[in-house]
Amino acid sequence: MADDCLFCKIARGEIPAKVLYRDDEVVAFEDINPQAPFHVLVIPCRHISTLNDAEDGDEGLLGRLVLCAARLAREHGHAADGYRTVFNCNRGAGQTVFHIHLHLLGGRSMDWPPG
Repeated sequence: MADDCLFCKIARGEIPAKVLYRDDEVVAFEDINPQAPFHVLVIPCRHISTLNDAEDGDEGLLGRLVLCAARLAREHGHAADGYRTVFNCNRGAGQTVFHIHLHLLGGRSMDWPPG
């Protein structure tokens, strides 16, 4: 974990968040600037800055993020109507916190292509 990383601090419980799921490797919490009625961020507890920094051996952890998002979508009633999962990588793609995070969005129609 990085000492000055916002998401590492949330994972450690140092900064409050509306946590929907937590285990030893993954934390999921509501986005403070939601772009959909249901907008959750799913993060690894271990600090990885961007997807470009993921390494061989991180497949299981990245898969856990995706499976956690699918479980939360089901639990919150968004699986049947549909939901979107997104990883942004670097500033040009909209990443503003440099700790990988999976956006889970639901509760509204999602246009394609995204903006």
